Amino acid sequence: MLAFRIASDYVLSMTVTLPLDDMTVSEKLQLMEALWADLSRNADALESPEWHRDVLAERERRITSGEAHFSDWEQAKANIRRQLT
Repeated sequence: MLAFRIASDYVLSMTVTLPLDDMTVSEKLQLMEALWADLSRNADALESPEWHRDVLAERERRITSGEAHFSDWEQAKANIRRQLT
């Protein structure tokens, strides 16, 4: 179900069925971009789920304790390529 705000004090809920099997990759990407642009306009209205806060807290803990290890982008891409071959 997709719910979207029509006006500040009115919410309309509706089911949206998209012909995903009939859409091209380009059309799907355009749809995703349109949805993201709309969501981004009201980013403060989106609440992060509890699991996401937990993941971020754990990552911050690992950085602070020195457990986290980082690679620059080129090294990360090389590591991924090596794992895929």
